[in-house]
Amino acid sequence: MVRPMGPALSAEEIRDANTRYHDVAADHYDAKWGIDFGELGGTQVSAKVRKALGREPVHYARSLEIGSGTGYFTLNLLRAGLIGTATCSDISPGMLETLQANAARLGLAVHTEPADAERLPFADDSFDLVFGHAVLHHIPDLPRAFAEFERVLAPGGTLLFAGEPSRYGDRLARVPKRLATTVAPLWRRAIGARRAPLADAGEPDAALEGLVDIHAFAPAELARVARAAGLQDVRVSGEELLANWFGWANRTLEATAEPDDVPWAWRQYAYRGYLLLQELDRRLLESRLPAAIFYNLMLAARKRP
Repeated sequence: MVRPMGPALSAEEIRDANTRYHDVAADHYDAKWGIDFGELGGTQVSAKVRKALGREPVHYARSLEIGSGTGYFTLNLLRAGLIGTATCSDISPGMLETLQANAARLGLAVHTEPADAERLPFADDSFDLVFGHAVLHHIPDLPRAFAEFERVLAPGGTLLFAGEPSRYGDRLARVPKRLATTVAPLWRRAIGARRAPLADAGEPDAALEGLVDIHAFAPAELARVARAAGLQDVRVSGEELLANWFGWANRTLEATAEPDDVPWAWRQYAYRGYLLLQELDRRLLESRLPAAIFYNLMLAARKRP
């Protein structure tokens, strides 16, 4: 079965921590994670959908996003014309408020619904696509949630999740993080940056962040949960290896410095380097290496017709 990676809390405590963490994080979430709703964001999201499915996506008339956050996936898929009527659910009302503001700014229409993934307030067979990004690892009762995903999917509908932490890939990512932590004082001296204050002094959500990531997955375990819910044509693939190592090393370094002291040239190097290695992963590694070694896992499946 899927193994936990966070502290031992009750399911209700985990849900409460998720709500509070994401409510607090909502205002600065897009800036923190570099979320983009322009050409780059659309290209990235469309590519993730294509890789998860293993084929070109079709148009989905009715979509439901689970744990939609500020709208990264739904809004970019709307802009790309891949979905029609869009419903966004999240356990955090704060995230949905930010999502609505993003949608209004982009001139897009979405319906938002505060919801726990384990108890979805939607009728059976309501959606042609149920999807999410970086959300499954927050859900306490995955079998119950997958039963809900299957229930609200229309016959023949598609399930798709991306950005889920791979257990082995996460272990591999600790190596660049440790190396970056070791060299951080030398790096700050080289770029002339002051040391940042403690993380929880600058980010009010930091104290809760360690409580909300409760699962890491092996590909076979993730596939087993989907099949147990009655889904078919289950496909689990991996994404990002070199890009992940590079990205986490740079994020670890940057987290130790005052943000205003990090030079523009360094940020451009980190940004462009990440995109370059992401493309290298896509072209050379993702189709050749086992899914388990990549940092992110993607799941696609289908409800029986």
